[in-house]
Amino acid sequence: MTTATGSAPRRGAPPADALPIFERFPSLALLPRAKLGVFPSPVARVTGLPGDREIWIKRDDLDAPVYGGNKVRALEFLLGEVRPGDTLLTMGGEGSTHVLATAAMGRRLGARTVAIRWRHDMNPAALRTSGRAARLCSRVRTTRGPLSALLLSLFARRAHGVRWIPAGGANALGMLGHVNAGLELAEQVARGELPVPSRVVVPFGTGGTAAGLALGFAIADLPTRIVAARVVPRAVANRRRLLSLTRACARLIERLHGRPVATVDPSCLQVVNDVYGGAYGRPLPAASAAAAELRSAAGIFLDDTYSAKAFAAALRLPSTAPVLFWLTFAAGGERDD
Repeated sequence: MTTATGSAPRRGAPPADALPIFERFPSLALLPRAKLGVFPSPVARVTGLPGDREIWIKRDDLDAPVYGGNKVRALEFLLGEVRPGDTLLTMGGEGSTHVLATAAMGRRLGARTVAIRWRHDMNPAALRTSGRAARLCSRVRTTRGPLSALLLSLFARRAHGVRWIPAGGANALGMLGHVNAGLELAEQVARGELPVPSRVVVPFGTGGTAAGLALGFAIADLPTRIVAARVVPRAVANRRRLLSLTRACARLIERLHGRPVATVDPSCLQVVNDVYGGAYGRPLPAASAAAAELRSAAGIFLDDTYSAKAFAAALRLPSTAPVLFWLTFAAGGERDD
């Protein structure tokens, strides 16, 4: 095992291309996939935090050489058929990490990215993300709100030759990357890299990460509960949404694999609503304080839109059992190429 600032051991780990989801469901290996990430991402115990608690961290911020974060996992499947010269169309908030990741990974594949974004509360990390995305995109349209962005994207998707990448990468195909992440964590537990977490805490925006992990844990029979820290309005982020996503992804796997897969027990999904902060992208003092504690303890930076709020939720959980915080934000990687 390693400290939170070190790199994870690879002793006994499977080859990079032997994704756990392909070992479970070999027919899924026939799906087009862009190999963008480096997996498994490291796990480590965080020491030096106040109080007697056992908190682990999954470093998805380190899963790609140019721009990491949780979006890379979904984009491997969503960009599987992209070819040089293609045009990608996606949407998200003005400080969307999904828009940035799509533009960065699209450029690696020789594609152009057109982004439709909407204005919202901004924080320093969101401003940096917005600026980087604007430099990487071939075109950016910014609207006053998410509804107008959605309507504009519905019109733009009709253009010839445009490949639509859903907001947050949250559809059944993109979620395969996070089902694999859940299976990946189960294998790390089996190898003794960490104990079985009682709960895994993730930010909850579009929901693909939380729902995919929940399905992966169910398939692996890992008795771990997902704690989804809501960072967007409740109307678009709720437990019904998560369960709907798990069912859609399970149906896709069943159709391709030809056999039933495990279902997610609704009791394994908990949505935390009190770290939202009143608006998407708006900093929450408790979350900023939690981020400062992690930075002091391990030198790891969090953003105010997503990961700081999720880490604040993680710190509030009972300290009687191991908790895993899934770091979805890539703070590094300041290059634009």
